[in-house]
Amino acid sequence: MPQSPTASSTTPAVEVFNLSKSFKGRQALQQVNLSVAEGEMVALVGASGSGKSTLLRNLNGLQQAEQGRIEIFGTALQTDGVLHSRVRQLRSQMGFIFQQFNLVNRLTVLENVLIGNLSQVPMTRSLLGWFTQAEKQQALMALEQVGILNQANKRASALSGGQQQRVAIARCLMQGARIILADEPIASLDPESARKVMNLLTTLNRKYGITVLVSLHQVQMVRQYCDRTVALCDGIVRFDGDTVHLDDNCLASIYGSAAEELVLAGHGEALVV
Repeated sequence: MPQSPTASSTTPAVEVFNLSKSFKGRQALQQVNLSVAEGEMVALVGASGSGKSTLLRNLNGLQQAEQGRIEIFGTALQTDGVLHSRVRQLRSQMGFIFQQFNLVNRLTVLENVLIGNLSQVPMTRSLLGWFTQAEKQQALMALEQVGILNQANKRASALSGGQQQRVAIARCLMQGARIILADEPIASLDPESARKVMNLLTTLNRKYGITVLVSLHQVQMVRQYCDRTVALCDGIVRFDGDTVHLDDNCLASIYGSAAEELVLAGHGEALVV
């Protein structure tokens, strides 16, 4: 489980230098520069195809860019498309939350959370699914932290979407993640479940100092939960600053008519917050 935050490090949690990535000749990221301080909660916003998911997947090495450099807590993760030797160690410090939950449906909720500890478990035990009593207790504590301890012995497939996303967050806690990368974590959820997930991410950020970088399609949620926003358009950072300055006029100047999908997507959540 995470510990309460201590004095902030001077080394950023995440640094991106001139990152460029293309798919079949199309530029998904173009010379992206980004610095996220340890303990920050930052939103990535953008219309469909803006590069949000690509950036997050590069940050933990799921994808490799053709050009640029990524550092995690001051240590290089990839440079010009080459993953560095410490990538596994760095990746163990980063929890990744997917839009579609990425759980193993046939396993129980508890087993799915225990999977978060695989990087610290010997290969033989991980293959056989053997976990110590202490590890199981830690997983149960993580489930209690996200509010679904009573679901521990159910199959993941039996849970609602909002509950499954909270299992994914508990898995990050089990992992001991210092950074959580969340790729559209509320896009598939109803407004009430979305609110609970965002409240949980905010609590983990503020209470434990976990750095959170979350991509969101709903501007209203961005404005409520994140003080800083990075807006991507066609793979280019077009805005990086205080969320309060990302008003509707600013969105229109960046995205044109496509801004409507961001603003309209947020209005529904505004009714239940």
